[in-house]
Amino acid sequence: PQGTEDTSPRRSAWGLLAAGGLGASLLALHAVVMPFVMPALRRVCLPFVPATSAQIENVLEMLRGRRGPLVDIGSGDGRIVIAAAKRGFKAVGYELNPWLVWYSRYRAWRNGVHQNAKFYISDLWKVSFSHYANVVIFGVPQMMPELEKKLEEELQHNARVIACRFPFPCWIPDHTTGEGIDTVWAYDLKTS
Repeated sequence: PQGTEDTSPRRSAWGLLAAGGLGASLLALHAVVMPFVMPALRRVCLPFVPATSAQIENVLEMLRGRRGPLVDIGSGDGRIVIAAAKRGFKAVGYELNPWLVWYSRYRAWRNGVHQNAKFYISDLWKVSFSHYANVVIFGVPQMMPELEKKLEEELQHNARVIACRFPFPCWIPDHTTGEGIDTVWAYDLKTS
């Protein structure tokens, strides 16, 4: 029929553009969500659960009078590392989730402690903790027995290990503070 224009090339271009936009959106969503989901799919589920203000204060209490470098195993959004750096510690955080590591680096910079607070993307089972005098861990019960052995083998005799939320199964804590989910256990390796 006369007067009808052929718009199939325009429709085709819009269809390709829409499909490309949808594909790019799904890819971006995947890139953001997967680092948060993957820890739940590991042999030991290690979800990101932010530390409460009370937990941070309890950890800092257990660090009172301590010296030496500090490591936070599974540092999440960097709250413990940043708080420790503000107290003068050279503090390092290891975290699997790259988004949380980048966010932690940004927060350290915003808080003016980026010189003393470092964050790395790494699996805790592939890192040696032998040069740290202070270790903080927000673990889950399934990982604590294996981590207890790893730390026992790697840490020096003057190290202090601070466990948050869940204690180590065999070690006897030297100090305990807090209640409920805010409980913190400190283990001095010379006595454990």
